[in-house]
Amino acid sequence: MRRLVPRLLKAPTTHARLRAAVPAALVLRSPWPPRPKFPTLLHETLPTPSQRATFRTAAPLLYSTDNNDTIAGETVATTTESTSSASSSEEPPPPLPLDDDGRLDPSVFPKLPFCFDTGIGLFAKRTPRPFPPPFLSPPSGSFSDPLSTHDRSRDRRKVYVNGHLIQGYTNGDDAVFASKYFICANDGVGAWSMRPRGHAGLWARLILHFWATNIFQDAASHSQRDYHPDPVSYLQHAYEQTVEATSEPNDWQGTTTVAGALLHFRKNSETGDPEPLVYVTNIGDSQVMVVRPSTREMVFKSKEQWHWFDCPRQLGTNSPDTPVNCAVVDEVPIREGDVVLAMSDGVIDNLWAHEIVEKVSESVERWERGEGREEGIVEGEDGKDMMGFVAEELKEAAKVIALDPFAESPFMEHAIEEGLASGGGKLDDISVVAAMCRKNKG
Repeated sequence: MRRLVPRLLKAPTTHARLRAAVPAALVLRSPWPPRPKFPTLLHETLPTPSQRATFRTAAPLLYSTDNNDTIAGETVATTTESTSSASSSEEPPPPLPLDDDGRLDPSVFPKLPFCFDTGIGLFAKRTPRPFPPPFLSPPSGSFSDPLSTHDRSRDRRKVYVNGHLIQGYTNGDDAVFASKYFICANDGVGAWSMRPRGHAGLWARLILHFWATNIFQDAASHSQRDYHPDPVSYLQHAYEQTVEATSEPNDWQGTTTVAGALLHFRKNSETGDPEPLVYVTNIGDSQVMVVRPSTREMVFKSKEQWHWFDCPRQLGTNSPDTPVNCAVVDEVPIREGDVVLAMSDGVIDNLWAHEIVEKVSESVERWERGEGREEGIVEGEDGKDMMGFVAEELKEAAKVIALDPFAESPFMEHAIEEGLASGGGKLDDISVVAAMCRKNKG
């Protein structure tokens, strides 16, 4: 692991596509204070816009590096005014739209003209860490249940928050989600595994869970006519919910990048016919890419966000980044048959964009010729289908480079540009969610 970096982050740069600029009152500059033994977690209630101007005190934050990413931090102001009275008057959230298995039910969406066929491909560089209490224990059904749930909590997929099954899948420190209308890949910053109370995988999964839940809840409360997605609002609320869930008495720390794609549609200005549209939301160096296999071209690629090399923008403990200030949203027109990819940096650090396009297009053609149907495929939303095969093939291609100490890779190239000695691929968690746009038949 690299040495700690005793310097402050530069002020965040303004981006033309950001939803809101960072208010100057949010960040106060001061000389670097004595560093604590590990990052301190901010437990203050997140302020409302009208309260942000009341920020006056600064809390010292710390960041470090390892072979994966850097924990971001800087001196961030903390509020001195209580907002508990405002939060107590809020209305309770609507019930979660869950199916019989406790997973989010896509049927609650208004009747949309397009949907995704999905599949996932996962490779973890090390066994995922078990989720800590209280997230690992299923909710008790009655007072007659045994006090210990150790036998059931060993299944890492059956993890709970607020009494509900946590959505998605964990892959090392990554987390992924796949459904008919929304896909997501979050990359937890691995340096937290070396810190007391650090658990980046938990942060990645919780933000994914709350983000997807907020999307489904909002969709369930609208008709097709008045449903207008707001991905940043959903993500900001998910971030706040994760901060609350990991604060005292639980006190679990971590940070994660975020990349998601929400499928919607727009009306053609001439014919009035619906056309598929994807809302791409990104914070950090995870990536969403749209590939058109029919022409073997890349339609869209989200742009990574960095504080400096190997230190992406990230949500979580001590990070100055928040969705409302840093999330970039792109509205991307697509076509039927296009493949939307949500990928962690384990893919894009080992494969160049043109290699991803070629692998996806080749895998689609192979499947259409009848190849690959007998191979083991990770189940996606619709089971073992074409997108499961595509995601698995892309994951395997990235894994080959990641394990090759002599391969040329994008990460190696970027490291050399920064004056750092580097060679071969980058061993990291590799997460792929592949989704093909098609007409919604029901």
